[in-house]
Amino acid sequence: MTVITVNGTEQKLQVDPSTPLLWVLREQLQLTGTKFGCGIAQCGACTVHINGVSMRSCITPVSAVAGQNISTIEGLAPSADELHPLQQAWIDEQVPQCGYCQSGQLMSAAALLATNPSPSDADIDEAMSGNICRCGMYSRIRKAIKTAAGVQQFDPALVDFVQGVNNG
Repeated sequence: MTVITVNGTEQKLQVDPSTPLLWVLREQLQLTGTKFGCGIAQCGACTVHINGVSMRSCITPVSAVAGQNISTIEGLAPSADELHPLQQAWIDEQVPQCGYCQSGQLMSAAALLATNPSPSDADIDEAMSGNICRCGMYSRIRKAIKTAAGVQQFDPALVDFVQGVNNG
């Protein structure tokens, strides 16, 4: 039995310990927001937070995250009735095109803002360099992160989103 906490809920799983976390999330827990892209941790579509740190779930065996706190795109918004500022900025700046990379992009951006609430363009480019957008929306992604950062500076609870997972 493997025990993980996903989006604040403890999950007890009967699964092969070598199963990639991505497939546990998608197939066992029906959390399909995290996407399969390349399967070799190069595209970023499968990005989740493990104890507040961005990780690629496609190459992370579930045994490596036993007892850890995992956050997925489904847990990013503060509630079902409220978007996370990054999600709202994504809409406001018209970031999504095909949308396939968006959950990974958003999770990487949330981890960035949790540790750097006022990132420069260079900070954003570095933090997001492992996320590929096949539609080429990089300038819109950068603009949306800066938009959300402006909101985040007035709401310290957003920083706690990623860091607070450890206390969950």
